[in-house]
Amino acid sequence: YFHRILELDLIVRDEDGNILDPDKTSVISLFHAHEEATNKITERIKEEMTKDQPDYASYSRMASSPTHSLYVFVRNFVCRIGEDAELFMSLYDPQKLTIISENYLVRWGSRGFPKEIDMLNNLKVVFTDLGNKDLSRDKIYLVCQIVRVGRMDLKDSNSKKYTQGLRRPFGVAGN
Repeated sequence: YFHRILELDLIVRDEDGNILDPDKTSVISLFHAHEEATNKITERIKEEMTKDQPDYASYSRMASSPTHSLYVFVRNFVCRIGEDAELFMSLYDPQKLTIISENYLVRWGSRGFPKEIDMLNNLKVVFTDLGNKDLSRDKIYLVCQIVRVGRMDLKDSNSKKYTQGLRRPFGVAGN
């Protein structure tokens, strides 16, 4: 729903909420799942727009358990890595030492741009379903984990020894 409002790519999921893997799902099944999800979202948007009078029962239900969202727009990532990287952003509770959201993945190229160049100024994410319990925490950090993807050692000059595609932890930052 929020991806459609923000004009982001639609993430198609199965009945259990798992992301459908395009490598393991047929094109026809992906199309039908995408079509079904689009129809549900369109119906929900129509419902939201046609509400002339408030539904007091749903209003009281929402008031008793409100949810909040956090919108993050990644403008740039500056870190000299020398190879491709994966950035994982999530919300973290430092007192309970736990991550309280799903990861947002950005694939970053070795040249300092997103791997999908059309995403250059379109790296947006909405962390949803944050409740009053989450807002009452003393602190919540936005944590970015950086994973380098490439050779075992950046200093390897012998091309015969190159290993490709290895995922190595590079760094972490929080704010």
